[in-house]
Amino acid sequence: MESQDLPECPVCLQPYDGECTIPRVLACGHTVCESCLLNLPKKLPGAIRCPACTVLVKYPPEGPTTLPKNIDLLRLIPGGSENPRKPVYKSKNVSNLPFLPRSWSDEFYSNWKSYLLRDDTVERDQVSLLPVGSFSSGGEDGSLFKAGYLVRVMDCLREMKEEERGELGLVLRAFTKQNCRICRVLGLWGDLGDGVLYLASEKQKRGNFLDKNLGCFEKEGVFNFALMGMEMCEAVISLHKEGLIAGCLSFSCFQLDDFGHIYLDLIEVLLTGRGIQDVVANVGFSGKKIGDGEIRMLFKDLLKRDVFVCPEVLLKLLEKEGTGVECCSLKYPIRYSSDAWLLSCILLRIVNGDVFSDEWVEYMCHIIVKGSENSEIDCSSVYTSSMEKVSSLLGTKFGAECVSLQQILCKCLDVDPESRSLVVDVWKCIRELVIRPQFDKMVKLDGASYDENGGRCMVVGKLCLLSRERTETQEKDELQGKEANGATDMVNGLTEGRIKWKDLQGHLDCVTGLAVGGGYLFSSSFDKSVKVWSLQDYSHVHTFRGHEHKVMAVVCVDEEQPLCISGDSGGGIFLWSINIPFGQEPLKKWYEEKDWRYSGIHALAVSENGYLYTGSGDKLIKEWSLRDGTLSGTMTGHKSVVSAIAVNNGVLYSGSWDGTVRLWSLSDHSLLTVLGEDMPRAVSTVLSLAADQHTLIATYENGSVKIWRHDVLRKSMQIHNGAIFTVSLDGKWLFTGSWDRTIKAQELAGDDVEVDVRHIGSIPCDSVITALSYSEGKLFVGFGDRTVKVYYHGK
Repeated sequence: MESQDLPECPVCLQPYDGECTIPRVLACGHTVCESCLLNLPKKLPGAIRCPACTVLVKYPPEGPTTLPKNIDLLRLIPGGSENPRKPVYKSKNVSNLPFLPRSWSDEFYSNWKSYLLRDDTVERDQVSLLPVGSFSSGGEDGSLFKAGYLVRVMDCLREMKEEERGELGLVLRAFTKQNCRICRVLGLWGDLGDGVLYLASEKQKRGNFLDKNLGCFEKEGVFNFALMGMEMCEAVISLHKEGLIAGCLSFSCFQLDDFGHIYLDLIEVLLTGRGIQDVVANVGFSGKKIGDGEIRMLFKDLLKRDVFVCPEVLLKLLEKEGTGVECCSLKYPIRYSSDAWLLSCILLRIVNGDVFSDEWVEYMCHIIVKGSENSEIDCSSVYTSSMEKVSSLLGTKFGAECVSLQQILCKCLDVDPESRSLVVDVWKCIRELVIRPQFDKMVKLDGASYDENGGRCMVVGKLCLLSRERTETQEKDELQGKEANGATDMVNGLTEGRIKWKDLQGHLDCVTGLAVGGGYLFSSSFDKSVKVWSLQDYSHVHTFRGHEHKVMAVVCVDEEQPLCISGDSGGGIFLWSINIPFGQEPLKKWYEEKDWRYSGIHALAVSENGYLYTGSGDKLIKEWSLRDGTLSGTMTGHKSVVSAIAVNNGVLYSGSWDGTVRLWSLSDHSLLTVLGEDMPRAVSTVLSLAADQHTLIATYENGSVKIWRHDVLRKSMQIHNGAIFTVSLDGKWLFTGSWDRTIKAQELAGDDVEVDVRHIGSIPCDSVITALSYSEGKLFVGFGDRTVKVYYHGK
């Protein structure tokens, strides 16, 4: 969260970096980033309204680049104000796009700012996550204005109901600091991939161990049981100190750290609460009363999940669902002692295993369903009978020395919360099994005092009752928007001005390649990794790690044994299985012969006969067997780096920095022809190739595109103002991405002799486009700023 301590633009909330977010000083003295100044509405000629103080100030006709930089702010950037080795890209002129004003006050932002995690700081498998809201993909109503990450998160918070936001703030204020036996809450994190705002907390590495130790404690294990029980009590007491009552607990709520200590995971408590709501909702419907059969099914369902809930909380949840219970007249308030019930159930279940589960189901059914007008008498007799059985079970395990523990655990299971023992009392009793009272001179949680009539129950609170319809509706809308009605879907979206997109974030450096296959999208990056994204919901599925150098290219083999293949700048070639579960290690890996003068692999292509082709910095094209990684052929002839290769109809096409495209026979590796050899030297480096049927597309460093059909040049166009790094061709649809931060779409028409090119539309972007892949009506785009986007028809 270091960047949040740095000065940031008051409009987009991005920290100033002197390169992409350049601080410019207005006449009023306030600072705004250069890009946002371009977006500010010009209400009067030569004047704009400062977004910080709303004062009208002069705006130079030349644009914000003539305003002075805030040098003092740049000095606060770690490592200096500017990195001279990084190019400073000129901000695109987007003044014609609508300005997105802030919908929240400075006070609101300052209250939440410290709890916001950066979008690139969270790895899903390392933390516990609870969905608490959803936000847009950043462009609405066909607009290509992209709201920043923090802006979207803040808008999501503002749109929350006051009660939801209040409870979320309570949890954040209480548990972002380290608490005894409670996993620390890290903050709020927005996943730009799925558009969901999450509450994130630490996850202990050892995970949950309770379900593996049921019934394994014998008499000699009483000491271990006592240590474990004390730490579970301490965790719940820490929760109570902050004015919160769990209301439900499951085995998954308790996590084990590297030192064998137990921690309570608040996210799991809340997820358990949502799970209980699902079970309760399935029991009946509003206005209906349920009886013994439904209640018994409910408790058995909860036990399958290793979930415990006390009677007063369960009845409260049924009441919220509008579901009543036949013959039940029990009405008790939820108190801190409600959690004592839960701890007692979990401890007894650990000791006695499934035997206690059967007793628990019968006991709960009797006290909730069997009640009548004489419910207090009925419940008292049932309680006495059930507790005798529980005491007998515990005594069999631990013997007479645990009589006091038997008594207090049974007292915690009293129907009336006021008659139960408190968690503090349970802790003290268990502690006596470890340290005898006459030797215990330490403070015994005397400071653990709280208002017994207060407390907010989490399972019936707003974070658990947070409407699931919001997330479900969003997912439904997105899925509908993603469904392609044919190959023209993306083109129709461009024509109608209804393009939408999803952001897939997670890479730490420039995206270098994209491949689609096996139901997944694969993206490679300079960060030495390949990420796997689901094509169903575009969630991050897995990350392939192992490369020691920048990954330069990625391809996919979508056959009986689907493979992902990646090549790096050190000459490493890695084959990854894309069968679930994904492996951490590659199936195979090998290296081409290294030479310090060259820069490793630049391009990859795969043929239908099971061979991999690499274009390298040593000017060679190499053929490799995918079965064993052996080198089976080499093609020579280029005078510089082989920067692009493509395979189509038994022909290998290779493009080079020498400005030529060579065609090779896949059968004997012989050279078929050289394209561009007779062209003037003004034609520069070939950067990318695409081939489909008899059409070949080559893009160049000078922004031009050349189209060959049947190996004859049919069209040459200058369509970009900078190097065209990537091209994608699907039938007659051509997409190009360039240094000028623009994606352009063209339609190819005509015959084999004459090629007509019709411009369909363009998409201005925030960064250099480095990779493209068009598949099933969707355009997948990789950028130099580490992001991947999926563009689709915004229906």
